[in-house]
Amino acid sequence: MVMHNTFASAHQSMLAAAIERARQQQLSLLELFQIAEELNAGGSGAAAAKLYSTWIAYNDNSPVLHLAYFNYSVTLRGLDDLSGAINALQASVKIAPQMGQARINLGRTYEDSGLNAQAVQQWQQYVAATQDITPEKIGYRLMALQHIGRVMESVGLLEDAEAILWQAVELRPDRTEAAQHWLSTRQHQCKWPILTPSEYVANRQLLEAFSPLPLACYTDDPIFQMAKAYRYNKHLVGRVHARDILQPSPRPKTGTKSRLRIGYVSSDLRDHAVGFALSEVLELHDKESVEVFAYYCGEARTGDVTQTRIQAAVDHWHDIGALSDLDAAKQILADEIDILVDVNGYTKHARTKIFAYRPAPVIVNFCGYPGTMASPVHQYIIADAQIIPPENELYYTEKVLRIPCNQPVDRKRKIANKPTRQEAGLPDDAFVFACFNGSQKTTAACFSRWMAILAAVPGSVLWLLGASEPVNQRLRQLAIDHGVDADRLIFAPKAPNAFHLARIGVADLFLDTFPYGAHSTAADAVTMGLPVLTLRGKGFASRFCSSILSAAGIPEMICDTPDAYVAKAIAYARDPESLLSVRQSLQAQRETCALRDIPALVRRLEELYWQMQGEGERGEIPVPRLDNLDIYYEVGVEFLSEPIEFETEASYRERYRQELAQRHAYAPIARDTRFWTEND
Repeated sequence: MVMHNTFASAHQSMLAAAIERARQQQLSLLELFQIAEELNAGGSGAAAAKLYSTWIAYNDNSPVLHLAYFNYSVTLRGLDDLSGAINALQASVKIAPQMGQARINLGRTYEDSGLNAQAVQQWQQYVAATQDITPEKIGYRLMALQHIGRVMESVGLLEDAEAILWQAVELRPDRTEAAQHWLSTRQHQCKWPILTPSEYVANRQLLEAFSPLPLACYTDDPIFQMAKAYRYNKHLVGRVHARDILQPSPRPKTGTKSRLRIGYVSSDLRDHAVGFALSEVLELHDKESVEVFAYYCGEARTGDVTQTRIQAAVDHWHDIGALSDLDAAKQILADEIDILVDVNGYTKHARTKIFAYRPAPVIVNFCGYPGTMASPVHQYIIADAQIIPPENELYYTEKVLRIPCNQPVDRKRKIANKPTRQEAGLPDDAFVFACFNGSQKTTAACFSRWMAILAAVPGSVLWLLGASEPVNQRLRQLAIDHGVDADRLIFAPKAPNAFHLARIGVADLFLDTFPYGAHSTAADAVTMGLPVLTLRGKGFASRFCSSILSAAGIPEMICDTPDAYVAKAIAYARDPESLLSVRQSLQAQRETCALRDIPALVRRLEELYWQMQGEGERGEIPVPRLDNLDIYYEVGVEFLSEPIEFETEASYRERYRQELAQRHAYAPIARDTRFWTEND
């Protein structure tokens, strides 16, 4: 306590002296920054703010006043004083309108305050003011364009976001962040072809910009998706200092009465598909066998029913949103977690770097992301035999372990009363094909198949989840271009989840997308008795729906070629009695099928956790297989310049082997356990 008092006293003395010098205009800007930094580092942010305000008041004629205001704003942000930070930044910008950092930060602070229009206005003003380009201004201009595009994208102004982001892409085509968002906006708008290179942006640069999740909507190339995930992880995580790697050893628990400590890390433990999926899983964990920790890294929520339910289900809830990645990892280490489950993967608000610090002996990829992490720290992936059959394990860097079905469902979700077709906005006498997947999953080839199906079934309609009106109108025009009346496309408006579940069942047949198929959406459909038709591919995202259909007891709805998919959809529409038998099968198996046997899924999940623990105790934790992924990336990105939508497994593998052989003849390639094996 004496040390603390002495420390506080020293700070008070330093502050008093500095304030007096500031009043006398004897404290230089450099000294101001140094003293304020020391105060902030010692937890005396309020004192640093007082020093800044005093210096500004008594040095208002200083030529560097705008810099003092800027640093003052940073201190105020650290104190969660957003209004004060805005005032300080406004003053800085007023004095120095060309100060890019102040413009950028003012926009970000407006955004964090919920003032998106003001944020965009600030960035636009800076963009307009930086027409004459210098290297420094390029950087700030790029940042401003990216922020404008990102905010517009987040509020659904996709056309505007696309245009702004394209300016950023053309400004620096070698930088991928703006292009990632640009590609996503085009996918969500169903703007085909997705890639539109220009004089300033090469096709290869756009391909390089895909992040792993949108890539899965673009191509069913699991070896390239693995290589992309590997590169993305290196870029996202960056360098981790050896001194910060935690890496605890497995604690002996097998055969003891100690509970296994399981940690779930996710930004989606809320009203979200992942939150819905995990709610009952977390409730059913055997608390005599496992102790459950939840680490929430998403946006703050109030009144979120699913989050409240999850908080009640777990033993420990930690909101790590405000913690740095390293501090969050240290929290997990302090909790002595045995098995750490990454429920985000490469999805929105993921905190991937937490895992890079290795805060637990075992790290698992499960439930939130449809693919391999291809990281050096994710040792296991949990899936099922449909998604990853043994012969496809080469597409994953993790050791594959399996549960009955990879899609947990929540049997307690509320379902409203089933509406009539008229109430759902549908014709009573038409055969209704439906797809409630997000618009980003619809590709040009997929849409063409749907139009072929509608053309072959007169009077049928296609019921889609509505996007923005410009997107809906674009799809109507595309239908006309395919010779299909635009009125045969019907768009379902957004609805509360309970009502959406209820209305699903009034359709006749759900048509899945490819290559990224339905996940929880398919589970919702079959739960409501709606048959789903899917095209099974090679990768995780393109096989997920087949897993759900198999677990629901209707494997006959899985197609292996696009032609079979079209033919079967047409056949069911022409023979509704055959589809009725599928509905009856779904209904008969509803409460006994693997899809809804969540207690069995949880028991198997816990068995796998204990298996991982045993392997850890015996020194048998698997090492992720990352060999030759840079070479597979180079091969895959070349193939992607002329993409093949669908091909057989044999053809796909042979194509890679031939290219690897040609490269090997030029420069030897080390053997691996994938396509370039010892037997080649």
